[in-house]
Amino acid sequence: MTLTQEWDKTFPKSNKVDHKKVTFTNRYGITLAADLYQPKQSSGKLAALAISGPFGAVKEQASGLYAQTLVERGFITLAFDPSYTGESGGEPRHVASPDINTEDFSAAVDFLGLQANVDREQIGIVGICGFGGMALNAAAVDKRIKAVVATTMYDMSRVMSKGYNDSMTLAERSQALEQLSRQRWSDAENGQPALGPVSLELKGGEPQFVVEYAGYYKSKQRGFHPRAINSNSAWTLTSPLSFMNMPLLSYIEELSPRPILLVHGEKAHSRYFSETAYAAASEPKELMIIEGANHVDLYDQMDKIPFDRITSFFQDNLA
Repeated sequence: MTLTQEWDKTFPKSNKVDHKKVTFTNRYGITLAADLYQPKQSSGKLAALAISGPFGAVKEQASGLYAQTLVERGFITLAFDPSYTGESGGEPRHVASPDINTEDFSAAVDFLGLQANVDREQIGIVGICGFGGMALNAAAVDKRIKAVVATTMYDMSRVMSKGYNDSMTLAERSQALEQLSRQRWSDAENGQPALGPVSLELKGGEPQFVVEYAGYYKSKQRGFHPRAINSNSAWTLTSPLSFMNMPLLSYIEELSPRPILLVHGEKAHSRYFSETAYAAASEPKELMIIEGANHVDLYDQMDKIPFDRITSFFQDNLA
């Protein structure tokens, strides 16, 4: 793997943090690329956090910002590119999987638990947007994960199988599956999967939340990154197939007695995902609604991301 060595993040580098590129392999043999952030001044074994998301983003964007900020607050963090995206391995490119992307979090926990300065009994995870759902799913099955934060969370299996606000009818679902199924023949004939149109190229008339996405991913002053699917490319057309038949949050109640913190914007179109997850989860759990915030505000707006609460949540629950 060829990893970019220069600082190409969408946020400035902190002078309080040591950073290096690392790689590790998941259970399916896919090599993942990640940024390992560590405090410059520390001793002994520290609590550690694995971080990923949003869905279609890279580690140089929101997950890296979270990772660096939380290192400044005393943790070791690992921000990783999911399988098939960014600098991580996997072919074909730009494929998503509820199973493999859940596994990516556990593989990150594998890596962190082998570091000499990490207390492997004090590992938590942070999932942003679509990887909030993956994080909850990973923690349900992986008992090494002691606490979970999901910010501006999407349940990708729910939105792909049922549409926004569960508005997809059975006839619409059947039609979508018909098209996706036949796309497989086209892909097989062409020897590679087709990509959708380039993401977030606005033509006018889009819903407000799509405009907000573009305001983050397409803006070089904010979140644009050339390796991000949402900035510069598209998912494969058939990526929804496995999500449409494999619900991610079926076992969310099994996270208990390990704690969950769900953070969502008051004005986010996606708020209902966190509210439903909160209702389904067992105690201990917390739902924090950020006044006035939309979905993408929690990607990079430092005055709206509740880092004080996220820090205290992990300090309380990883000790």
